[in-house]
Order: sequence, then C-alpha cells, then structure tokens
Amino acid sequence: IGVKVTSLITGLGIGGVAIAFAAQSALTDIFCFFTIFFDKPFEIGDFIIAGEHSGTVEHIGVKTTRLRALGGEQLVVSNTDLTGSRVRNYKTMQQRRVCFTLGVTYDTPNEKLEELPTRIQSIVESTQDASFSRAHFASFGAYSLNIEVVYFVLSSEYERYMDVNQTINLAIKAEFERCGVQFAFPTTTVQLSTGDGNAMN
Repeated sequence: IGVKVTSLITGLGIGGVAIAFAAQSALTDIFCFFTIFFDKPFEIGDFIIAGEHSGTVEHIGVKTTRLRALGGEQLVVSNTDLTGSRVRNYKTMQQRRVCFTLGVTYDTPNEKLEELPTRIQSIVESTQDASFSRAHFASFGAYSLNIEVVYFVLSSEYERYMDVNQTINLAIKAEFERCGVQFAFPTTTVQLSTGDGNAMN
C-alpha cells in the first residue's frame, strides 16, 4: 500500500527491547514472589534479618515485602533483594546461646578461683528458662584471669532473653561481692628510678 515497513519494524524492535529491559526488574520480583510463596523461607509474623534489613514481616506482595523494624518504621524491600540475601528467620529458633567472659584480678586465691565455675553453674541452673552448658577458668589475660561461661536461654523472645541475661548477671555480681572476688579492669604498673640504681613501683 506504499508504506515503507523498514523504519516501522526498526522502531518496533527498539521499542520491544526497551520494554523488555523496563519489565525485567518487575518480572524478576514476580518470579521471586513465587519463590517465597512456594518455598516459604518466611511468613507473615516472622521476625527476619536479610542483609542490612531486619523486622517483622507484615505483608508479602507480588513485587515487595513490608517489614516492621524494631524502631517502629516500615521497611519496603523488593522480593529480589530478599531472595538474593541470606535470610535468618527467628521464628523457628527454640533457644538462644549466651557466651561471655568474666575477668577477675590476679590476686584471687586459687581455692576461690576453683569454686567460681561451680558457683556460676548454680546461679544459671536456679534461673528459670536458663540451661547451663559450661564454665571454665579459660585463660590468663593481660590484666585478668578469664572465666568463660556458656548457657542457653530457653526462649526465642528477645525480651525474655534479656530478662534472663540480666537476672544471671546481677546474681553473679552479688555472688562475687559476697565471696570477696573482684572484677579485673585494665591496670598499668609504672616503675620509677630512684637514682641509686633501684626501682620503685
């Protein structure tokens, strides 16, 4: 009919490529939505950490997922970012492991140092929702004798974990005060010359 189709076909081809590039991100998010829907790495109500993002899942959409952060703000994260990250889901966690080191002064008598792991064990075992694992005189520090303690909090709730942790910490401090054991802190010994070849601390 007298219409030159070469330019028309070229324009349609370029337009199709542009549309394909524009739709690529959206299609990727849609495919990721089906991945989340069928694989179920997390569900609504789960607290998750994915890369730099963390919060409680409020909505799983076709393109994005909405999280409620600990600070109260809402995070809108693309499904591509979530499926491409390592997701830590705290819903299935049954307990939390606690590991910390206590430093006591070097002048602590050996008999008291031997008793401390047993005293700490009694404190942990007498605390509700806490399961004792171990306590040992682990190492000689630069300014302290280090006791390593490990126990488990039998709850996945962060507030309960902090309550148990606080109860045990307060009980350990009270027990150390009762038996006369002092916590170590950084110290420095300075030797001053008296001028006659002797040194004075």
